[in-house]
Amino acid sequence: MDLQLDDKTALITGGSKGIGYGCADALAAEGCALSICARHEDELEAAAAALRETHDVPVEPIVADLTNDEDIDHLVEATVDALGPPDILVNNAGTVGTPGPIEEVSTQEWRDLFELNVFAVVTLTRKLLPYMREQNWGRIINISSENGEQPYPDMIHYSASKGALNNFGKALSKDVADDGILVNTVSPAFIETPLVSEMMEAAAAEQGISKDEAVAGFLEENRPHIELGRSGRIDEVGRLVAFLASEHASFINGANYRVDGGSVAAM
Repeated sequence: MDLQLDDKTALITGGSKGIGYGCADALAAEGCALSICARHEDELEAAAAALRETHDVPVEPIVADLTNDEDIDHLVEATVDALGPPDILVNNAGTVGTPGPIEEVSTQEWRDLFELNVFAVVTLTRKLLPYMREQNWGRIINISSENGEQPYPDMIHYSASKGALNNFGKALSKDVADDGILVNTVSPAFIETPLVSEMMEAAAAEQGISKDEAVAGFLEENRPHIELGRSGRIDEVGRLVAFLASEHASFINGANYRVDGGSVAAM
């Protein structure tokens, strides 16, 4: 399917690896020019080089800490200067924080987590909306998590932040629809990102078992509702994001798509 995105520009936060890179890769495959941001310059430059080589599209890597408003200003300005105003915003950057019961997670840890997972999204979105409104076209796609709908007690602050992100996206979709801007959410679960892979390798080493056995044990004990019985792939998230960014999704607004293998038990 031709998604007809070869005249569009996309800004992807946290675009140097994991799901963010998968989103960038899927959009670049459709011809999008890209602005990708992350905190670590070496990873960012490597990702940009790989995307250019694979897809032959313009890619602007911009180092930015999204918890810093000045960095967000720089990200927007540098993107517009290099590529023009973004048509598509993928709010992917986020953190899971330190797992633990509520008594062991400090209020400051809650604040730090919400700063990136929620407030950075709000700030960046607000700064890009005038450009999208001016051209009467835009796509905002927020990368959430199964935790936003199915909270886990040892990740209570992360779950709360993703619930807030889901609510923000839904409310925003109602506010900007008349401006030709569609807002949707994608909620992955247990995707085999570099971080998840490292966690499973560490668990395997600690238990003296293979990584595949560690994954199977984690699924059985912690994610029994992933009916497909495996971790998800990054490209399975990226392709959905590219579709939602296209005109093929022109009547989809305010939705939350789960890429979770059936993990969320509710309807």
